[in-house]
Amino acid sequence: MTYWLEYAWLDTNVEPGVALEVADGRITAVRTGAETPEPGAVVLRGLTIPGLANAHSHAFHRALRGLVQVGSGTFWTWREFMYQVASRLTPESYHALARAVYAEMALAGVTAVGEFHYVHHAPGGTPYADPNAMGEALIAAAADAGIRITLLDTAYLSSGFGQAPNQHQLRFSDGTADAWAERVSQLKDGETVRIGAAIHSVRAVPAGQLSTVASWASSRSAPLHVHLSEQTAENDACLAAHGCTPTRLLADHGVLGPRTTGVHNTHLTDEDIRLLGSSGTGTCMCPTTERDLADGIGPAVALGRAGSPLSLGSDSHAVIDVLEEARAMELNERLRSRTRGHWTAAALLRAATADGHAALGWDAAGSLEADALADFTTVALDSVRTAGPLPRLGAETAVFAATAADVRHTVVAGRHVVRDGVHTLVPDVPSALAEAIGALRG
Repeated sequence: MTYWLEYAWLDTNVEPGVALEVADGRITAVRTGAETPEPGAVVLRGLTIPGLANAHSHAFHRALRGLVQVGSGTFWTWREFMYQVASRLTPESYHALARAVYAEMALAGVTAVGEFHYVHHAPGGTPYADPNAMGEALIAAAADAGIRITLLDTAYLSSGFGQAPNQHQLRFSDGTADAWAERVSQLKDGETVRIGAAIHSVRAVPAGQLSTVASWASSRSAPLHVHLSEQTAENDACLAAHGCTPTRLLADHGVLGPRTTGVHNTHLTDEDIRLLGSSGTGTCMCPTTERDLADGIGPAVALGRAGSPLSLGSDSHAVIDVLEEARAMELNERLRSRTRGHWTAAALLRAATADGHAALGWDAAGSLEADALADFTTVALDSVRTAGPLPRLGAETAVFAATAADVRHTVVAGRHVVRDGVHTLVPDVPSALAEAIGALRG
């Protein structure tokens, strides 16, 4: 199959008239200077970029959109609403919700999602007959929505330093990291599936068990993610319990490294930044959630300079728009520093594509070149948001003007999942979302 791209972002510049030849789910050739589409080619008008990677997702949080915007509150009061939704999930209802959420992501140009998954068991903590029923439901949902998934199966063993799980968290916990490892080892990679690991946070996995999770991921060369210093309260509690920051605690127990990604990395010391950068540990920023929860603005510029690769996620899905996440990372930094131009549009697109895929274990994705996975998305250049700029400024237009609503096409493994703004596998995504969320209301 040949796709003809009106314009294509080829890592450093926008090229007009590019033909991509695709076979067996990969790009086999890239031909520039193709002024017109050849007979039989699939025409994609607009700017085609590598597929977007949503490196941090909690699919069930999508049910909170709107609900948690009533009144004020804090992260901790928001968490009580989250627990209520989590308590109502079953494998069947989670599959229905996640299928709709992942379809929404495909409509937004996302070709791979990192699902930070911790709702493992039935309410009260009793395992399902299939102990991975919830994880398998998410894997099936991604397949049904036509996107790749890295299931970041999460160890979540305590409610705080030295504290047992509360009643809501019982269904998150396997009891010990060894039991977690035994269960997650039953999950298998697939053509569009990667199994990774996650440490929910330093408060949710006892220090003596951190290395068990890290060793499991290391032995499989699997990605390992962790919520890190999202809240100052977590830092204060870690200092009280261990006399060090969460980042230092992770470093001392062998968690940091090139396959590890810290999510948020908001409230860091200079030493924390040095530890993350020197170890090659990644940083996943989730600006729309971080501002929604009033978490703060993380030191993304300093982390990048120190050597921490940056990726992006929509986290709680206050919105699902990776282009907005990329834009927000730059604009948040402008507000904080009162200076402009911390990242180029090309650098922000790399965070949203190649570096995000690498954080999820999809090293062959995130570029439009021969032998890369045939995952790409096309952004309209003629909408009310994007019309006007010269096509050669397509990267700047995509990052600083376009939204998820401007995505026209999404292709995963060479398969046209979104065509002309319509999902080919889930024809009515809004209805699917409304029905799945409605089923979870108490």
